[in-house]
Amino acid sequence: MITDLFTYSFLRYAFIAAVVIGFTAPLIGSFVVVRRMSLIADALSHMTLAGISFSLFLGQYILLFSDLNPLYLGTLVSVLAALGLNWLRGKYVHFQELSIPIMMSAGMGLSAIFISLSRGFSIDLSTLLFGSISAVSLSDIWMILAVAGFTLLVIIVFYKQLLFLSFDEEQAKVSGLPSTMLHVLFMFVVALVIAVSMRIVGTLLVSSLITLPVAAALRFTSSFKQTILWSIVFGEVATIGGLILAYELDVAPGGVIVLLAVMILAVVMLAERLGLARKKEVRYEGN
Repeated sequence: MITDLFTYSFLRYAFIAAVVIGFTAPLIGSFVVVRRMSLIADALSHMTLAGISFSLFLGQYILLFSDLNPLYLGTLVSVLAALGLNWLRGKYVHFQELSIPIMMSAGMGLSAIFISLSRGFSIDLSTLLFGSISAVSLSDIWMILAVAGFTLLVIIVFYKQLLFLSFDEEQAKVSGLPSTMLHVLFMFVVALVIAVSMRIVGTLLVSSLITLPVAAALRFTSSFKQTILWSIVFGEVATIGGLILAYELDVAPGGVIVLLAVMILAVVMLAERLGLARKKEVRYEGN
């Protein structure tokens, strides 16, 4: 694959996307997991699929959408869904987890309708569900880079506030932290990351890339910064390694990437079992 990178532009695009997503997804995933919001990634990914399928459906009848990257509308729907999740959490104060299956069901229902109404998409359905090496375009790359840059900026600027909110939301509210604004901003970033990650791993597997590297890192790290660092390392190994294997085996990259992430988690847990790694509790680093 190394030599082919210099020959085929689509491979270069896929490789760049894998590297950036392998960094961004575990970065935001560290906060998602600590806040016990892992399933939100599934809900938003299903809504993103609804937006993409809607864009492809409109492209059959409206010229504007026929030339529009479907990921744009998918990202917009994902962001709106994130705001909707926040609204639903407020409506079900004592049953906030209900917001996730509600949004997930809506996403799957809308996707099924637009896919069934279509006379045939310009891309294969498996590309949407499991990702594709050849599906990444130059416009996707710019969008992925923009989202990664914005995500990194938000994490750097609001790191302490997001950390406080993640480990003790009630105390953060009492201390006067603008928790609602931070939560909306956080959900906005999560929605963006999920939307752009779908090109590589697909709708059904994007949540795995956000959570599995973090799950592996949590087994042996003792601080949140260490968790972030090792999550990114595991994420890069899974995405780059999975992309290479997917290309050589001629299969969808999403499944291979996720299986590598599962294998990394299994190896870490085995090392813990053998005494080579020790389970530690991640501490809140308030200072």
